[in-house]
Amino acid sequence: MGDYFTLVIACIFVNNILLIQYLGNCPFLGTSKRMETAVGMAMGVVFVLVMAGAATWIVWTFILKPFGLEFLRTLAFILLIATLVQFVEMFLKKNVPTLYSALGIYLPLITTNCAVLGVCFINIDNEYTFMQTLVSSFAYPVGFGLALILLAGVRERILLARVPKPLQDTSIGLITAGMMSLAFFGFKGMV
Repeated sequence: MGDYFTLVIACIFVNNILLIQYLGNCPFLGTSKRMETAVGMAMGVVFVLVMAGAATWIVWTFILKPFGLEFLRTLAFILLIATLVQFVEMFLKKNVPTLYSALGIYLPLITTNCAVLGVCFINIDNEYTFMQTLVSSFAYPVGFGLALILLAGVRERILLARVPKPLQDTSIGLITAGMMSLAFFGFKGMV
């Protein structure tokens, strides 16, 4: 049980997929302008990544590796992730249309979100068991969501501040993300 707790802490704080490994920065900057959108994107990534982590582990363990098709890993994983995102998109469009419209173009971007593909690769490269894969596939997007929600809160406050014209919008978002990243580097060595 302690190993799983350590894995969760490592995925959320020590190896945060956004702030330490800096994967998935397009939806990170794009959906962090409003808290509602950030929360919706975070939940979507958690949902997709848990399913993608499990599916890619199964495909890797029972299809690609036994048949010597390791070279198809990237293609197979992208196809699986794209399929899962389509299901999420259809579900949101039908059941939560406000969130669907708020996420806009960023929902299909989960398909090409390198954080999702990166976590699937990390799970395979670290030779995690199925249970470890599920735990890390849940913890990494929780870290993604934490970073996204923190940045959204800061960016909403920045909208009320007087920011010099050259630093407005994406520039101040990148500066803020950089400062958050430095803060998260303080967790290095914890686990």
